[in-house]
Amino acid sequence: MTALRPHAEDQYAEELAQLARDDDRPRPPGWRLSPQAVVTYLLGDGAKITPKYVGSRRLIEVAVATLATDRALLLLGVPGTAKTWVSEHLAAAISGDSKLLVQGTAGTAEEAIRYGWNYARLIAEGPTDAALVPSPIMRAMRTGAIARLEELTRVPSDVQDALITILSEKTLPVPELNTEVQAQRGFNLIATANDRDRGVNELSSALRRRFNTVVLPMPASADEEVEIVARRVAQLGASLDLPAVPTALEEIRRVVTVFRELRTGLTEDGRTKLKSPTGTLSTAEAISVITNGMALAAHFGDGSLHPGDVAAGIVGAVVKDPVSDGLVWREYLETVVRERPDWIDFYRAARDA
Repeated sequence: MTALRPHAEDQYAEELAQLARDDDRPRPPGWRLSPQAVVTYLLGDGAKITPKYVGSRRLIEVAVATLATDRALLLLGVPGTAKTWVSEHLAAAISGDSKLLVQGTAGTAEEAIRYGWNYARLIAEGPTDAALVPSPIMRAMRTGAIARLEELTRVPSDVQDALITILSEKTLPVPELNTEVQAQRGFNLIATANDRDRGVNELSSALRRRFNTVVLPMPASADEEVEIVARRVAQLGASLDLPAVPTALEEIRRVVTVFRELRTGLTEDGRTKLKSPTGTLSTAEAISVITNGMALAAHFGDGSLHPGDVAAGIVGAVVKDPVSDGLVWREYLETVVRERPDWIDFYRAARDA
């Protein structure tokens, strides 16, 4: 069977192998590639290495340099800024394994960060090495690999603080066995977080000091965002085996324009101020809208992507709160979309949706 979404180290195995073969620069202990090669893997080389992230080269260089030190990396940004995507590819390029992952939620327990126990064996044998269940972070410490912690700010504050000793001392005590796990060279941690979403917990100052924070911004320009959406839509379409749909750049640009205008509260020409909806209208949501439109066009349309195929998806992305967002969306339709002659088909489809 074929995985719906292969891990980065599997999907891009050939690129990683090629970079490793050609890489003659110094590599930090435990790294499979040099820092320069890791940056090339993420940003591409314009030839055989495809870009995984479109954005500031300096941001990626700072992130990679951080992981070569004893400080952990915190990728911070609003939802949809590719934090998870970047963390996965960094782990794949550095350690060859992006699967040492802890998913942070409001219910994440301390055992997910430190270790747990196989209670059947614990009762039968008492505390032993065989009864201990290591967390992904403990496994990364033992093997000198990169661990990942998603949505750190969703983890309860008292559980977050379990990281402090790990990150400062590079040691994880196991008092039940009167021992400890010391991190091997190459170990580090990448955490992702956003502070604009609901249900977040502030990081303590003690924990923040253990991280070097890199803020991933929204795409700087419409062209950059269109490029990101087009590339990811093509990749998703291939992985989902969606029937081929003719180039949809016109609709991609339309979706990106709508999202950017509502996100910034200003039309593209800078002449009209707009109210913004409650949602983030991220690049990831734009990718979802287009992918859904492609499925509609391929399975229920004529095979070409039309305004009607994306209109319903846009409405669903914008209108999270039926009352306040509904007013914002109707005002945008009547004052902006309706006045654009080449958007009349989209106006009708969105109004009907």
